[in-house]
Amino acid sequence: MKALFDFSFTKFVTPSIIKIIYILMMVLLIIGYISFVVIAFNDSALFGILTLLILGPLFVLIYLALIRAGLESLIAQIRTAQNTAELVRLSGGNAPGTESTFPDPISPNDPRPSGPQNPFVG
Repeated sequence: MKALFDFSFTKFVTPSIIKIIYILMMVLLIIGYISFVVIAFNDSALFGILTLLILGPLFVLIYLALIRAGLESLIAQIRTAQNTAELVRLSGGNAPGTESTFPDPISPNDPRPSGPQNPFVG
């Protein structure tokens, strides 16, 4: 809960609440499915049976797969960001959002070459 009020965004909240979001979306899909079946049975018995056995489950499975893919993509992006920040930290750099200790790349005292060099010339 503390991470929700971290205005510097140094800790990701999504990995800790993603299970709750997925369960909530499943519950909402089931409620929608049941509502759709009830409305279909109020329209006609044949449409109700068709919705109960074919349309409803198909709708729920497709949307559940799309929700799952979206949440997995989000988690993969967050893990990539966390791993990148860890690699920067391990290489001696600073994590994003902190002051950098690297020299200014446009500094006139920079010993690195200013452009591509051809090793075969001169």
